[in-house]
Amino acid sequence: MSDDLLKLLGEQPLAPGVRVLLGLALLSLLPAIVTTATSFLRTIVVLSFVRQGVGTPQTPPNQVIVGLALFLTLFTMSPVLDEMRVQAYEPFQRGEITDVQAFERASVPLKRFMLRETREADLELFYDATHRALPATPDEVPLSIALPAFAVSELTTAFQMGATLLLPFLVVDLVVATLLMSMGMMMVPPTTMSLPLKLLLFVLCDGWNLVAGTILRSFS
Repeated sequence: MSDDLLKLLGEQPLAPGVRVLLGLALLSLLPAIVTTATSFLRTIVVLSFVRQGVGTPQTPPNQVIVGLALFLTLFTMSPVLDEMRVQAYEPFQRGEITDVQAFERASVPLKRFMLRETREADLELFYDATHRALPATPDEVPLSIALPAFAVSELTTAFQMGATLLLPFLVVDLVVATLLMSMGMMMVPPTTMSLPLKLLLFVLCDGWNLVAGTILRSFS
């Protein structure tokens, strides 16, 4: 639901049929909202990079990676969810505001979170594409621009973190390949020797604790 549509709806309560229709539309978009408008996007990409760097593309399984990403997302998004509950859900339950007003209030904390994590260059990209002037304040940024700019920024940040995490594993692969070449063991796959070493390095460094802590601290 765009900002212009919200203005057209006004402050009148929605008809039951329209409310059901919009509710079904939001439910169908819920997976896309969770994966692109929250910290889930950065978290799942970084965890996938870690799994690839260790050299175990199937371990942990996808269900475990997605579950861990969801719980980390709930942890990082809990202040935003609490603010949305206080500002939008509770007044709506008490009948103090309408459906549209509740949606407007709920979108404010989420938009502020997204803009806090969005790079200015990505925001300017979508403003240039729509030939709009840059807003004076963050509250003037519409959701139609904040959402894609946030997704692009999160992918950029996740790839930067992933490249940093992959460097130690790359060093281990290079060292093992060099040693095998120097010993004339060219027929031995380097991954056979490097996988145990990378797993040992990851365990000794308490890798999952470091990765989870890095992801949590990356959100300002």
